[in-house]
Amino acid sequence: MPESPALQALDARRSVPALQLTAPGPDRETLLRMLASAVRVPDHGKKVPFRFLSIQGDARHTLGTFLAERSRARDLNASDAQVEKDRLRFSHAPLIVTVIACPTPSPKVPEQEQLMTAGCVCFALLQAAQAMGFGAQWLTAWMAFDPVVHTHLGLAEHERIAGFIHIGTPKAEVPERERPDPSALLQDWVG
Repeated sequence: MPESPALQALDARRSVPALQLTAPGPDRETLLRMLASAVRVPDHGKKVPFRFLSIQGDARHTLGTFLAERSRARDLNASDAQVEKDRLRFSHAPLIVTVIACPTPSPKVPEQEQLMTAGCVCFALLQAAQAMGFGAQWLTAWMAFDPVVHTHLGLAEHERIAGFIHIGTPKAEVPERERPDPSALLQDWVG
């Protein structure tokens, strides 16, 4: 039986490191098409517990300046190299889509399930970017969990960053890496 193109696409997925991403990135129409695929995730109760924030152009560098300052404020002993790394984090890929988890209280849909839905959006966006010919990487790091960064980006108190999806044109082809053996991870429960 021939393998389906959908499985082939899943098997071909690989992250392109943000440092290896450059312009051009997707235009607005292409981004919206990618997001249309990314939102097709399991979503118990149709809560739509996520939203998007795009960071591109000069906004990437403005955010980098803020992150460098915040990095130094968080750790007065941070090395100049670490602060510079934080300043440049968002300067490589031409587009960063921040996937923001927006869980809402629900007696039927636990917060954890809503957070996993936002995580599924991150993965689906990686797939959509690759399907459209772009490279992408899902990153977090300390800034995804920092309340001062959340406030700076305009997140509400109950919102969290599920991931920063860096999207652009790969500078080079990314080699395949070793993947886990599913048979080693599968266990039968026999009661």
